[in-house]
Amino acid sequence: MFFSFWPLKEEFSRTRKDLVTDFIAGLTVAIVALPLAIGFGITSGMSAAAGLITAIIAGFLAAIFGGSKYQVSGPTGAMTVILIPVVRHYGAAAIPALGLMAGMMVIAMGIFKLGAFINRVPWTVIEGFTVGIAIIISLQQIPLALGITKGAGEKSYAVAWNTLKDASHAGLNYSSLLTVLITLIIKFSWPQLSSRIGLKRHIPGSFIALLLVTLLVKAFSIDIATIGNIPRSLGTYQKPIFDNLTALLLPALWIALLAAVESLLSARVADSLAHNKIQFEPNRELFGQGLATLAASLFGGMPATGAIARTSVNVRSHAQSRLASVFHAVVLLFFALIAAPLVSQIPTAVIAGLLLGTSYRILNPVSLMESLRTTKVEAVTLVVTAISTVVIDLIWGMAIGIALHMILTHYSKKPSTI
Repeated sequence: MFFSFWPLKEEFSRTRKDLVTDFIAGLTVAIVALPLAIGFGITSGMSAAAGLITAIIAGFLAAIFGGSKYQVSGPTGAMTVILIPVVRHYGAAAIPALGLMAGMMVIAMGIFKLGAFINRVPWTVIEGFTVGIAIIISLQQIPLALGITKGAGEKSYAVAWNTLKDASHAGLNYSSLLTVLITLIIKFSWPQLSSRIGLKRHIPGSFIALLLVTLLVKAFSIDIATIGNIPRSLGTYQKPIFDNLTALLLPALWIALLAAVESLLSARVADSLAHNKIQFEPNRELFGQGLATLAASLFGGMPATGAIARTSVNVRSHAQSRLASVFHAVVLLFFALIAAPLVSQIPTAVIAGLLLGTSYRILNPVSLMESLRTTKVEAVTLVVTAISTVVIDLIWGMAIGIALHMILTHYSKKPSTI
């Protein structure tokens, strides 16, 4: 059975040209992934190092054993939402056991061929879910953007609201706010600027913003928080502690479901963007993602999923095979081991700005308005799913969205008796 999940030689670059193309794609994705991995590591309540470890280990293993040749895996905004309360209540020491359980659950889903079933979630539910995630990511950045301590609260909207109230009394950190603003301006203006000056090779705006704003902060000795030290001894084995096994069972199930749904969605998006005739293998993808989550969590990282934004960059960078995602992990390993002192100087406000920009891109207002102008069933499902995701949680948001879509679809097809 396990041999059906084993990678084949034909799935990797077979010509020198493809190898070079895959390396350039992997390098591009790594540049995009670096600030995201750091940001989601910090946002989850763990550390920048944990985010990098996850991107490296999960990115490598899911690329080798997953069911999509384009998939790029690592920490995501959706996963941080589930991890925040777990880390708050049980501490980061609970993550190895949590990841071990969640990883085994996702592997089991692949072995028992549940991939095709999970892959049938309606697109409108997925879009509402994605909108909810984008809103949550934005709310999570408010404390870092304002340069103050997080406000009280369990949910992201409550924390954001209390942070704003605290800021009204304690005062704002204008240096942090200005840093966020400059980061956003550079990120969104760079594509047009680079085309005007005739750059032939695309360099992601997020990396340019990260580099330039970090240099500006250092040059003018602006007193704002940085991400701090990143240890060079990455990937140290963390022994799972099973003291809270029963309490962690439900969060592990939620993580497994999220990893499955988000990874399969990302793989679907990749095939759509690439106009791929050979579709990804959902059950094999689950096996690879489960293995990635298990390994990353046991070696200082956290549960991972397929990342839609990074996977999309991989496709648009003309990735030819799985090697592009492997190269992405190798380049991130270089950043973590060789450039760790430089990475540690990145201001947290820059990371907040980049994640705010990412959430705006995920939200995609133009696409959102088009979706809301379709049928009433689709529009209502999208809005309710998004609100439920933000107000309740991700899993319940998706469950409510699926149930509502089924009910509304059923009654919309029913002939009127009037």
